[in-house]
Amino acid sequence: MEAYIYDALRTPRARGNKKGALVGATATQLGVTVMEALKNKHQFDPLLVEDLIMGCVTQVMDQGANVAKTIAQHAAYGDHLTAVTLNRFCGSGLEAVNQAAACIKSGFNDVMIAGGVESMSRVKMGLDGGAIAMDPMVALPGHFVPQGISADLIATKYGYSRADVDAFAVASQQRADAAIRNGAFQNSIVSVKDINGFVMLDRDENPRPKTTLETLSKLNPSFEMMGQLGGFDAVAIDRYPEIERISHVHHAGNSSAIVDGSGLALLGNKAAGEQLGIKPRARIVSVATCGTDPTIMLVGPAPASRKALKKAGMHKNDIDLFEVNEAFAAVPLRFMDDLGVDHSIVNVNGGAIALGHPLGATGCVLLGTVLDELERRNLNTALITLCIGGGMGIATIIERV
Repeated sequence: MEAYIYDALRTPRARGNKKGALVGATATQLGVTVMEALKNKHQFDPLLVEDLIMGCVTQVMDQGANVAKTIAQHAAYGDHLTAVTLNRFCGSGLEAVNQAAACIKSGFNDVMIAGGVESMSRVKMGLDGGAIAMDPMVALPGHFVPQGISADLIATKYGYSRADVDAFAVASQQRADAAIRNGAFQNSIVSVKDINGFVMLDRDENPRPKTTLETLSKLNPSFEMMGQLGGFDAVAIDRYPEIERISHVHHAGNSSAIVDGSGLALLGNKAAGEQLGIKPRARIVSVATCGTDPTIMLVGPAPASRKALKKAGMHKNDIDLFEVNEAFAAVPLRFMDDLGVDHSIVNVNGGAIALGHPLGATGCVLLGTVLDELERRNLNTALITLCIGGGMGIATIIERV
């Protein structure tokens, strides 16, 4: 049985700080906005939707107590709608889609909604604590380092210079700006409104189209002091003794932006589409996760992608477009070199460096973005992949129908 994607919508991404346009919108409001947009766009019977799966990384405060169920309840789909919130760190939004696809392919469910949400202006990263970083009995033997140190470790180990990562960041900004000017995101963006019906945000807020190599060159490395004074460089070198010193090349301009946002996809089997009265846009071909060394941690996209390709009986050359989450510039650079993929088909509309990374939602947002682009270019296949904290990777291959 096939699992089809019937649609994918998202909110705009807003700067995830007190000056961001969506600081007044809770995670519940963001998720409900997309849930209602799906229902209103297609006029389907909400009783057909059996379950909601949503990724959310920092599950405390506004985002605690199973935020997916809170969203399901307030979206007025009906009391029948169950919901679960999951956390696979940055891969959560794609993991939610993959789990929904598995339920559908197995025949356990017919229609589901899956994706994620993160309000980073209201619920700060790290508020949930966690032994992986906070408990010395766990962190020390695990050679734990913050992700920024891991990104700089990747750059050092594989030879990406400050000029390399800054050039990639400029390209991300330029591509995002061109996509916005060409209306590439308009079919999928749902405006967020306040309680009075006034629009809070109807476009991605974070891109900085005037970014240049010169402006980026003025930014200081973000993780150098943490690495040297905090001792994390020593931890990374202890794990990779062939490296004499860590080259700190990442900063705010070539790392993913902190933003608020939600993205959701409507999935179902073939019969469900007939009941919904919607034609499928694509099918889930294969999915995969993989584990990597937890210190360098962010190199998972390439091995996860190889695994997904192998399961599908496909080759990298069978993929028309790739979406690789730009957690840090070194991540997609390493992916392209490791898998042997040209930048011309990777993140063609920019990525998280320009547009932002709403942790629990990003995977689903990337899926919707690349599906829209496949349709615009009349192409067929895409692979979506993200690196994940703790040393993991996730990948999903989709094909238009």
